[in-house]
Amino acid sequence: MTQPSSPASLQARLYRHEQFASRLIDENHDFIVYVPQAFHDDPNRFFPVLYLNDGQNLFDPETSFIKGNYWRVGETADALIASAEIEPLVIVGIYNAGPKRIDEYTPLEDQRLGGGKADAYGQMVVDELRAFIAHHYRTLAGAANCGMGGSSLGGLVTLYLGMRYPDVFGKLAVMSPSVWWRDRVILRFVEQLQARTGQRIWLDIGTNEGRRALPDTRALKRLLIKKGWRPGKDLEYREIQGAKHSEYEWAERVGPMLKFLFPRRA
Repeated sequence: MTQPSSPASLQARLYRHEQFASRLIDENHDFIVYVPQAFHDDPNRFFPVLYLNDGQNLFDPETSFIKGNYWRVGETADALIASAEIEPLVIVGIYNAGPKRIDEYTPLEDQRLGGGKADAYGQMVVDELRAFIAHHYRTLAGAANCGMGGSSLGGLVTLYLGMRYPDVFGKLAVMSPSVWWRDRVILRFVEQLQARTGQRIWLDIGTNEGRRALPDTRALKRLLIKKGWRPGKDLEYREIQGAKHSEYEWAERVGPMLKFLFPRRA
């Protein structure tokens, strides 16, 4: 665990943990934790927490998939907290497993592409990583104070694990989800839900992300509404004109997503 020199700057409030070992899966994971200034100012205060997949791309331009092109999550969260638009929160960026990313971010195996180990990945996050974070970072208990998010396959696994663990993740950021995986199997999982789970869901897609992405995501939106989610209340759906499938585009949506999922409490 990298200790900060002074909590005043953003870099001093980013804690890097390397090679977190799990009893449940073979892969070790690095992760990075953002804490707000209030975490140091008030040692008795507890905070909501957001777990984000593909942690390499969130806080550090040197580790992002395309170097220099990252989500600016820390800068955006700092600005929105300072302007009282969101509540202070802890954000955990879970680094993906590199070559095993597809395995961990997909709910069922594909005959050609592999995958299908999202259940084990989710169990690691829910049963092991959450306990570590709660012990070290004073996070609030309860689904209303816990979210998960990600883009592309990270958005797919977010929605899937959100459906599996509605009592854990009460807020979901599903950005440019890979609905196409395994013949749109995620739609069948949603169809099996008895009714709306009570979670708040942010769902978005760019209009220039490929031939299938937009109609697939619209189908997901319609299905969520059919199950009882209410647009503008517990479902926020955005289509971003001209947006492509890239870290740059997702960085632009971090602010609106945080404002919907973690609005400042009155």
